[in-house]
Amino acid sequence: MSLIKYVEQKNRWRALFGEPELDIRNAKDRQQIARMIDADLSPENLTCDGELSRSQVQQRYSQLTRAARDLQRVDPSVKFYEFA
Repeated sequence: MSLIKYVEQKNRWRALFGEPELDIRNAKDRQQIARMIDADLSPENLTCDGELSRSQVQQRYSQLTRAARDLQRVDPSVKFYEFA
């Protein structure tokens, strides 16, 4: 499941900065995850400011949209802006 991998990756980064782990069982965390996916889907972040190749961008986009769809299946009430 792409969502699980995405959250695990984000939690590894959060641990480095002493931030609490995100949990997909928590509604507040689910919305925060949706905002994070949105941020990652922004053109600047998706392309790493133009540093990624087209195939890398496409792979990243596919992973993020799969995670977003997984999150919507878990909680249809989450709000996205970049992912529609």
